[in-house]
Amino acid sequence: MQHNLLAILPLLFTNTNVMASNKLQITLSAVVPETLFDKRLDQCLAVLFPSYSRSKLKEWILAGFVRIDGETIDTPRLKLKGGEEIVVGAEQEVQVSNTPQHIDLSIVYEDEHILVIDKQTGLVVHPGAGNHDGTLLNALLARVPNIDQVPRAGIVHRLDKDTTGLMVIAKTLEAQTSLVEQLQSRSMGREYEALVMGTMIAGGFVDEPIGRHATKRTAMGVRENGKPAVTHYRVKEKFRAFTHLRLKLESGRTHQIRVHMSHINHPLVGDALYGGRPRLPKQASESFIDILRGFKRQALHAAQLTLTHPVNGEVMTFNAPIPEDFVSLLKAVREDTKINGIDI
Repeated sequence: MQHNLLAILPLLFTNTNVMASNKLQITLSAVVPETLFDKRLDQCLAVLFPSYSRSKLKEWILAGFVRIDGETIDTPRLKLKGGEEIVVGAEQEVQVSNTPQHIDLSIVYEDEHILVIDKQTGLVVHPGAGNHDGTLLNALLARVPNIDQVPRAGIVHRLDKDTTGLMVIAKTLEAQTSLVEQLQSRSMGREYEALVMGTMIAGGFVDEPIGRHATKRTAMGVRENGKPAVTHYRVKEKFRAFTHLRLKLESGRTHQIRVHMSHINHPLVGDALYGGRPRLPKQASESFIDILRGFKRQALHAAQLTLTHPVNGEVMTFNAPIPEDFVSLLKAVREDTKINGIDI
């Protein structure tokens, strides 16, 4: 007899999470429906407990945390017949142990599952060397109850400290699983605005692998043995010594846009790590030179984010305007081109 799986699942499984010290005790139980006849154990668990990633569920099976009809099973490929009782008793470290801090965030959208922010410049995403607090993670711990039970406090992707713009945060484990899968499948759309050095004639793309730099510990670089990375770009506006670009990522490697633009000899304005000293245009006014030297961050802004809502399936697109410092920089570059009589 066949059943509607979505209709009966709420009746078939329970999910209990209990905090013990700094560990989360997870107890899941379910009866395998007939609709999953002849499916592998790992496949069944992915259907029965969709809030957890397939890799995590497989890890629990191999660790002996899964029992079928009272017997411990550590074989992910075991075929099930339907009607078996599955009990998962796992233990998971609490994901974060940092101090909650009330930090102002620019909220673009929020519901019970996700939070979308327009990150300001200077805000570090994760605590680390030299940035032990005052980070986005600290802010999320103060704003979202129980987000410490979600991997990385719901942070599924990141922006560099001085890059502004849109980020999505998962408020629940179910949302985190979905957003990570969207990033991995490249179905999440991310577009950026950037000002780069040099005049570019047309758009294009960079398809070069990225890995840790050979000598600079904090830098990345184009490396033959790196991870695949593709960056698409198109010209929005040309100036006499700079170009305003719109960029779209296929992948999401650390410093990807900064590395790729530097690789094609068009580093981002203000990017000391990958661009070196500012390239000052000939015959530039002293005031314009002061503006260029005074722009102390990479001219990069995450302007658009498109995702599928992890619960209702709605395709959502968010936009964030270019921040004031970037707008002022573009205005100055535009004026420099005009003053020098260059017709681009």
